[in-house]
Amino acid sequence: MKKGTETTVYDCSLITLPKLEVDRGAITFASNNREVPFEIKRLYYLYDIPSGSDRGAHAHKELQQLILAASGSFTITVNDGKQKRSFALNQPNIGLYLPPGLWRELTDFSGGSICLVLASHEYDEGDYIRNLEIFRVWKS
Repeated sequence: MKKGTETTVYDCSLITLPKLEVDRGAITFASNNREVPFEIKRLYYLYDIPSGSDRGAHAHKELQQLILAASGSFTITVNDGKQKRSFALNQPNIGLYLPPGLWRELTDFSGGSICLVLASHEYDEGDYIRNLEIFRVWKS
């Protein structure tokens, strides 16, 4: 895998997780290093997000993530310091794989949306870059 300083917005990819439909609903699953391209060390989710709110606005130096709209919808815009790409997530079995080294902003949350995040590392404040100008310098 590329170092965070080498990744671009084109290293992101949408991943479709398996979906089994049964008479009582549907189930989606994911396994380490199979459907998810890394070992999951942490899982968290964002919910009760007020209308018009934004989340993210940071980058990670080493952390990989798979972000899913478990319910509702939202947009993720990724930035590699030179280019931007936006992804609309609105299906609970399709997630966006984010390698390290990309600035991300989450916007346009629908009412009742739940953003589910699978992460490759435990929480580490030292892995975050929370200032866009510092991120741009780090990427150059």
